[in-house]
Parts: sequence; C-alpha cells; structure tokens
Amino acid sequence: MITLNPGEVTLATLRRIYETPGEIVLPAAHMAQVETSHAAIASILADGHPVYGINTGFGLLAQTQIADDELEDLQRNLVMSHCTGVGAPLSDAVVRLILALKVVSLARGYSGVSPATVTALITLYNHEVYPLIPSKGSVGASGDLAPLAHMSATLLGIGSVRHKGFELPASEGLKLAGLTPMTLAPKEGLALINGTQVSTALALAGLFATENLFAAAVVAGAMSVDALKGSDLPFDPRIQAVRGHRGQIDVAASYRRLLTGSRIRASHVDCPRVQDPYSLRCQPQVMGACLDSIRHAARVLEIEANAVTDNPLLFTDTNEAISGGNFHAEPVAFVADFLALSIAEIANISERRLSILVDPKMSGLPAFLVEKSGVNSGFMIAQVTAAALASENKTLAHPASVDTIPTSANQEDHVSMATFAARRLGDMCENSATVIGIELIAAAQGIDFHRPLTSSPILETIHGEIRAEVTHYDRDRYFKPDIDAARLLVESGLYLKYMDGLLPSIESKP
Repeated sequence: MITLNPGEVTLATLRRIYETPGEIVLPAAHMAQVETSHAAIASILADGHPVYGINTGFGLLAQTQIADDELEDLQRNLVMSHCTGVGAPLSDAVVRLILALKVVSLARGYSGVSPATVTALITLYNHEVYPLIPSKGSVGASGDLAPLAHMSATLLGIGSVRHKGFELPASEGLKLAGLTPMTLAPKEGLALINGTQVSTALALAGLFATENLFAAAVVAGAMSVDALKGSDLPFDPRIQAVRGHRGQIDVAASYRRLLTGSRIRASHVDCPRVQDPYSLRCQPQVMGACLDSIRHAARVLEIEANAVTDNPLLFTDTNEAISGGNFHAEPVAFVADFLALSIAEIANISERRLSILVDPKMSGLPAFLVEKSGVNSGFMIAQVTAAALASENKTLAHPASVDTIPTSANQEDHVSMATFAARRLGDMCENSATVIGIELIAAAQGIDFHRPLTSSPILETIHGEIRAEVTHYDRDRYFKPDIDAARLLVESGLYLKYMDGLLPSIESKP
C-alpha cells in the first residue's frame, strides 16, 4: 500500500509505482480539499458568468457559452472527441504512473472534480484495470489531450482496458473494479484530459531506465579499465576536486570503490604506459556530466509529478477560476532532451571502450576476445551491433523541444512536443542497454584472459553475476542469447546496488 501525499510524492515512491503493481491510498485531508474545490464549481455556475471550460466551449470555441442543460453533454463530448490517439498502447507500468499522477494533481484541490472521480481513478489503479492509451497523438500542450482522453473514456465505459495482460472492453473493466460508467459534472472532463501526466510518466520511465543504464555503465567502465590494464590514477579525488563538478566528484569515488583491491591493477602498477585513451581516462568527466543532467532532470520531474497542470484552476479562497498555461509541458520536454543526451553519451563512450577491448593492437588481449581468432570471429560483429545502436541514438537524441507546430486553429500556437521527447527515451534506453550489456560481457571476457590474476572483490562479484547468465566465450556460438541476457542484466537495475546512493530515485540503504 502506497500513501500518496499530493505535493510531496517522492521519486522513490514513483519508481515503486512504475515497477510494481499494488494499491494507492489518498489521505482524507486531501479528499476534503477536492470536495471544497468541487463545491466551488456550483458557486461559479450560480453567478452565471462565462468561465472557460465550465460553461464555455474549448480552444477557439472558448467564446461560445453553453446552456446549463447541456453542461453534462459538453464534458462527455469533450472526452469522446479527444479520443484520437494512435499507435501502440502504452505499457501497464506507464499507465500506472499516469493514473497515480492524475490522482495527485486532482487531489491538490484546484481542479474542481468530485471526490467520486478521484476515487474512481484510485479504484482502477488498485484493481489493475489499466486504460488502453495509444502512445501517439499529443504535442504536449494543451497538456496530453488525446492520451488522457483515452484514460478518461474508461470512466465512461468507453474504449478498452488491459487487466492481467488481457484486453477487454472498458465497460467490463469497470465491472471488475466494482465501478459503473460515470456522468461527468461541469469541468470534470476538462480537468481529466488537461495536464502533463502522460509526458511526465513517460519521462519518469525514461529517468528510471537511464539510472539503470548509468549504474551498469559505471560498472562496465570499471571492468574495462581492469580488463585493459588501465590506470586508476585518473579517478584520484584531487583531480575531481579542482574542477569542482559534483557529479564528476561523486562518480569518480564510485570508480575508486569498484577498483579497490584489484590484483590485475597491482600487476602493472609500474608499467611504462603514460596515459589511457579518453574512453577510459575521462570516465569521471563524461559520466559525471551525465549524472549532473540526470539529477537535474529528476528534480524537475519530481516537481512536475506533484504539480497541478490543468486549466482553468480554481482558487477557493477567492472563489475564482483563473485561466493560465500550466498544461504546457516545456519543463518536461527540456529535461527529456537532457536525458536523451545522457543516454546517447553513455552508449557512445561504452562503445568506444568495447572497440578497444576487441582490438589486439590496443588491448593486448586476443583479437576479438576469442582464442584461435581467424577460425573464430569472437566479438567482432557484437561490436558492430554496438556501433549501430550508438549511432542510431545520435539521431534520436536530436532535441524535440526545439520543435513546435500550431494547433487548434492557431489558438494553441506554441507546443512543447514533450510527449515525443519523453517517449523516444524508451527506444534510446533499449539501444544503450544493449551496448552496455555487450561491453559487460566483453570486459568479463577480458578479465578471464588475465587469470589467475583477479580483479577487485566487488568486480569479481559482478563478474560472477555476469557468468551466471553468460558463460565464457571459448569458441564461436549463436551469440544473440548472450547479448539479450546481458541487456536484461542492465535493464533489471542489478547494478544500482553498487552506486551507494548516487542516483536520485534510489533510496540509500543504511
């Protein structure tokens, strides 16, 4: 059971929601705020003045006042007409986040919905009845209209849902949750479909995957240093301190901890090599910059996860409904672009280390990390796969936030493209997880060739975890299962435990 405290929901809680089905509950005090906000709608309607979205049309039709006997139709029509999403449906994990984020936003008490509407969303979540939300069709302002309309249509018994992996009509999903189709009160349809919850959920999913990537890449980089008999001197804390970037300082400490006690390192401490290639030597600088970007993105997304982003907003202390633009997802788009840059760079530098590992001229290891190279090709084409994926990410990393296109007859003339900015992070993370996975098994192979020398105690434990899934590559074999297994190790978050509180959504263990 997860208690949601709107305005105070943490990244660690959001990661739990994303990773594991369960139940959420809202404190009674917040439901009282929802009731107060809902009551304000009746007061506004009694005044008879036109208020956007409550008794007017939408977008360019905002000047059209709607009669009292058509207000319910107004909200229902809004939801149905906005169900225009296309593409593959979002995953259950992302939809869990969307439902939770919408509950948090509405429960702040500025949106005017009824307690019954908030309760219905919680009930869907708790019964694992997930609205089938198409992944495409939002420009990230005025909020995520189309995807949130598909979420909202479920409450009306319209559309489809997924339950325990099976798709079924929304009307049947409501029955499973013990609900009946709702009639939306004034403003409820608008409050439900207006907001940044889809963009934010996708960006959070990207953040969590990027943290998993980061942890695995630091581990892989440390293993590659040992496999290549590289120096640990570039991780000296004095080098990091005189530059001053927090991420660089912190990640260098992780490399030192991972490499401490390596007998491979001790075996070449007096070697004549003066400097290693940048992909080994500059890991604190590159990965530190990525860590700083990840931390910044995490701060912004935690704020957005707790934000009220529909329109207009109700301020019950003055009984006002004020139109603004909190639905514009520019902050989400920006940090999604920052994450994209980090994801691309993590794979870029990993692929360069892999390139050194397979090159006997630079590595001092058998060509392509296999005995009897020639008859065996070893890791030759695995490195090509990594190069292909790293290069694909370079295109995907192009900033989405610099794009905009006018919609709604130019009423909504500048948009964020946050939904795409966040959605593409999933593809990028899968690419990078594969690159890092290949480096992990290549570095483990390199360490094998140094036996009987051993790496550090921590890296030997990690080597054992890799070997439990992927055996030593002694001769050519069907390689794809090894690469898939290595990618799953990266995506599983296995290596987060070695980061010692470095990453923002991971709660430090005492």
